[in-house]
Amino acid sequence: MTFLRKLRSRTAAFLPLSLLFLKILQPGYSHLYSNRYAGDKVIRLTPSTEEEANALKKMYHQLKVDLWHPSSIFHVSKGAVTDVHIPKNGSQVLLAFLQEANIQYKILIEDLQKTLEKASSLRTQRNRRYLSGYNYEVYHSLEEIQNWMHHLNKTHSGLIHVFSIGKSYEGRSLFVLKLGRRSRTYKRAVWIDCGIHAREWIGPAFCQWFVKEALLTYRSDPIMRKMLNHLYFYIMPVFNVDGYHFSWTSDRFWRKTRSRNSRFRCRGVDANRNWKVKWCDEGASMHPCDDTYCGPFPESEPEVKAVATFLRKHRKHIRAYLSFHAYAQMLLYPYSYKYATIPNFSCVESAAYKAVNALRSVYGVQYRYGPASSTLYVSSGSSMDWAYKNGIPYTFAFELRDTGHFGFLLPEMLIKPTCTETMLAVKNITIHLLKECP
Repeated sequence: MTFLRKLRSRTAAFLPLSLLFLKILQPGYSHLYSNRYAGDKVIRLTPSTEEEANALKKMYHQLKVDLWHPSSIFHVSKGAVTDVHIPKNGSQVLLAFLQEANIQYKILIEDLQKTLEKASSLRTQRNRRYLSGYNYEVYHSLEEIQNWMHHLNKTHSGLIHVFSIGKSYEGRSLFVLKLGRRSRTYKRAVWIDCGIHAREWIGPAFCQWFVKEALLTYRSDPIMRKMLNHLYFYIMPVFNVDGYHFSWTSDRFWRKTRSRNSRFRCRGVDANRNWKVKWCDEGASMHPCDDTYCGPFPESEPEVKAVATFLRKHRKHIRAYLSFHAYAQMLLYPYSYKYATIPNFSCVESAAYKAVNALRSVYGVQYRYGPASSTLYVSSGSSMDWAYKNGIPYTFAFELRDTGHFGFLLPEMLIKPTCTETMLAVKNITIHLLKECP
């Protein structure tokens, strides 16, 4: 047993649980990943011709870059913005190529390691001011989030019930929080998941914020009271538990699950390309080393299998599915895998329009909205399309802040404004569906 664990176990008996949420020795982000990102850059490019796009694809492939947006080289095309994280040794080669080819670019992050170190020092300062309770304005490790869930299960048993729907590839429990006023009568439900992609930390932060707001405003806010009285919310704060843990301990920009492949050394599957809906078609990769690898077969990942099994079992009363991602500032609905209009388009589109307007009313932040295929890009095997195809009529995917200035390193000072505005959008969608969409 480590010193920290011994200290925790001895103090657990007499320290308030809220204090134990905060790590007694706050290590920052896993010793800042052993300086692995020193000199790395994030560069934004927009090819102005198809020739430039094809040249960039080849260069990205040769340099084995980490694409931040879009998620696959497949989507690099004329006029499409690409944000690329490139290691120190590759950035010199890429910049020389861009200058020679006269391709316009902008350096979004000059030194990734320094940006991480700055975020870590700010986090330590913020935590010192929040020793009285759980701080919703910082990012939390998987252990902290799971402790928080169990604490709420004990202290708010009238509105909250925590349960596990299975185990991850590495054996971690897949916890879901059921939120709502208990009722003997039939109640419809909303499913919310965050953190399908490990590096998108603002997702799990929002899931926690949603629960906090629900509990704090249940008595004072008639809209929240109506939501919790008439609906259940199934909330999964961290879908990809293994990947999220790995993004805290080893690689801040890890995206996939952590399953092993028998034929390749590369690990993990894109949990948002692993669903049985046009599986491994356009926008997904069959190569295990790619970030959009669809897996050896649909639902190969135990995390995806567990959620799909739960949703299938409860699909008669789950009426809405909301999934939270980052980054792009978009509110998306089906289809992802094809350019086509869903049968209940008018209701879904109206809900999206009102949600985006509600979101903008707080800080003026603009979100684009529309079908995922035309608003973002075509991708197959997504959870949103699967949920829609399996009888959940109102399915949405949020791409939260920002549009690339910070990318996956959205500072903690932006957690509160991001979650505050997103909260309005989610309440708007929920009430819209209760009122106007039978």
